[in-house]
Amino acid sequence: MEAFNLPPLLLPFFLFALLQTSTIEAKKSYIVYLGSHSHGLNPSAFDLQLATQTHYNLLGSVLGSKEAAKESIFYSYNKNINGFAAVLEQKVAEDIAKHPDVISVYENKGLKLHTTRSWNFLGVENDGGIPSGSLWNLSRFGESTIIGNIDTGVWPESKSFSDEGYGPIPTRWKGSCEGGSNFRCNRKLIGARYFNKGYISSVEPRPLNSSYDTARDYDGHGTHTLSTAGGNFVPGVSIFGNGYGTAKGGSPNALVAAYKVCWPPTLDGECFMADVLAGFEAAISDGVDILSVSLGEDAFEFSKDLMAIGSFHAVKNGITVVCSAGNSGLFEGSVSNVAPWMITVGASTIDRLFTTYVALGDNRHFKGESLSSKILPSKKFYPLIRALDAASDNISNNNSALCLKGSLDPKKVKGKIVVCLNSYDSEVDKGYEAAQAGAVGMILVNDEESGDDLWTAEHLLPASHVSYIDGESINHYIQSTVTPIAYITHVKTELGIKPAPIMASFSSRGPNRVEPSILKPDITAPGVNILAAFSNKASPTDSPFDKRRVLYNVLSGTSMSCPHISGIVGLLKTLYPKWSPAAMRSAIMTTAETEANDLNPILNSEKEKANPLAYGAGHIQPNKAANPGLIYDLSTQDYLNFLCVRGYNKTQMKLFTDDTSFVCSKSFKVTDLNYPSISMNNLKSEAVEIKRRVKNVGSPSTYVAQVEAPPGVSVSIDPSTLKFTKIGEEKDFKVVLRRVPNNQTERYMFGKLVWSNGNHRVSSPIFVTLERQ
Repeated sequence: MEAFNLPPLLLPFFLFALLQTSTIEAKKSYIVYLGSHSHGLNPSAFDLQLATQTHYNLLGSVLGSKEAAKESIFYSYNKNINGFAAVLEQKVAEDIAKHPDVISVYENKGLKLHTTRSWNFLGVENDGGIPSGSLWNLSRFGESTIIGNIDTGVWPESKSFSDEGYGPIPTRWKGSCEGGSNFRCNRKLIGARYFNKGYISSVEPRPLNSSYDTARDYDGHGTHTLSTAGGNFVPGVSIFGNGYGTAKGGSPNALVAAYKVCWPPTLDGECFMADVLAGFEAAISDGVDILSVSLGEDAFEFSKDLMAIGSFHAVKNGITVVCSAGNSGLFEGSVSNVAPWMITVGASTIDRLFTTYVALGDNRHFKGESLSSKILPSKKFYPLIRALDAASDNISNNNSALCLKGSLDPKKVKGKIVVCLNSYDSEVDKGYEAAQAGAVGMILVNDEESGDDLWTAEHLLPASHVSYIDGESINHYIQSTVTPIAYITHVKTELGIKPAPIMASFSSRGPNRVEPSILKPDITAPGVNILAAFSNKASPTDSPFDKRRVLYNVLSGTSMSCPHISGIVGLLKTLYPKWSPAAMRSAIMTTAETEANDLNPILNSEKEKANPLAYGAGHIQPNKAANPGLIYDLSTQDYLNFLCVRGYNKTQMKLFTDDTSFVCSKSFKVTDLNYPSISMNNLKSEAVEIKRRVKNVGSPSTYVAQVEAPPGVSVSIDPSTLKFTKIGEEKDFKVVLRRVPNNQTERYMFGKLVWSNGNHRVSSPIFVTLERQ
């Protein structure tokens, strides 16, 4: 069906409000972005010349001649970025923005060094500049720290792992580059190994091709996480022109090593524990300082959890292990990687969205999210149809509404924008099915359960994902209109979004099912729509029909938040090389923030107030973590006493230590583990005493306890004042919890303990489970 011509002024907001052009009539310089090149990543000289000629022809069609275009254009982006920079009048800029081949037009404003956003959101940089108090400055960007990543490998040619400007590899590094054929390490990517025997032994038929004998990343996940933790500065990064800026990791000057333990998914898994443990063992021997581990499984008793065992041995050797909390969503007690020697990381949003707008023929518009690589020609409305009304013969309404494979009738869909119902299968797959049936665009609408939870996907056709309420409005418009029509605008990057962070719906929640006295997760960090390096062998959507390739990709998950913390630990390691892994965690947790950037409490995806079962101590504040004031430290002995008091026998203890002289402490209680959070399970009527110990890592000063008691609980601190006269001095205190009569019907209660000296606020969440009466 032919597209409808746009009635005059029907899209004034959508087509012109998104332009970033000046209102001044004088000529200015603009950047015209056209999307991806067709010539791929390795263009020939002819390809480059052809791209430039295309730019001249396009601008010439607006200016009136190719010669005028050549005079105006001063940069032709003909390699990776497809576009050009030119001096134009504002009217010309507005006219060229209407061209169907143009994705967007930007005024060429003076830019500073600028992030792909998350590190700006975390405060270590400020719109490209680096504040004087930034942890980056204090730690020399994580210089000399070694970050290991246990994952799907690495794409070594990525610019994020360039060693330009790096000195010799430190002699303390004992690792090697065993990445397989055609794999090279350098002075940045100093080591790579792969472990596949556990996988091969568990998979039938057994894989035999050369792709299994390499540390090269064919998935993209490992490259993404490692570059987030320790990737170098790479300017000019974007995904289909969106999120443009300079990519970098948390410790940009750190040295990195990749341990590939994950392989193509099978019904039994993809990261087999035999390989994971081999990765831990190698990393410990190689001499990494931090291990970033964005994988896991359901929480098990520590003696049965090989992740817990492997990480214990790393921590015992002074290596900080950072793990993802899991992506099991809002389910209570779904958090994984719950051992107290791990740092467990939840995921939350940053202040950036990739937005599109759906315009209806009745002048209404709805804001959605997308990272579509294609756009609809401007000034054209298209027929709009529900997938439910476009079912193929013998296809159920449910299948067609979901746009499942083969469910759409091309005769009903061709040339139209189709409305598909979101579900737990791939959003990109739905768009592909719509495109295969001839649709020009897709509106993905949530069901009531999904509500406002939107996903930013790299759709193969113009698409927008909208909320349940907006989807209901769109469906009502279709059913009440004889000839419903719609338009989908191109993707726009919006910054400064409030409130942020918001807890991700997928981020696994506490309480800790293995040991309730240890609050998990520990912390939350950016994990939604994170732009980082990617594999050249994987499509951005991981779909077999997606033949696109990108150098940098947007991913979401606690897998993405985990390396943010790993990178920050790398900075702290450079700043405080003698700190223990527990000290690192304490600094991160006790300086965390529980308010969003609108100064209101952090919310969950359902716009309700979140709590420590979602975010632990709160949202990471890197600059504050550099100067925590006090820390809660722990030693291997403390962890062993913790295991003893949980009833571990000699055989079980051997999983964690070969020290035959170790004797369990008789006075130790599970709740006495010197953790930076305070948890009490099933508080009864009698008072409970919990011991803690803090170490001064700042100037001599006096700290006073401030308590926000959980409802239904009285909290007293003894002593309530701690005076420190020197660095390294330690003080003990007790937290006494008592249940008090009240009308509370909730079982989970939350409060806070803060030690303050006027300059520092050393904060610990208090989590109490009340025994049902």
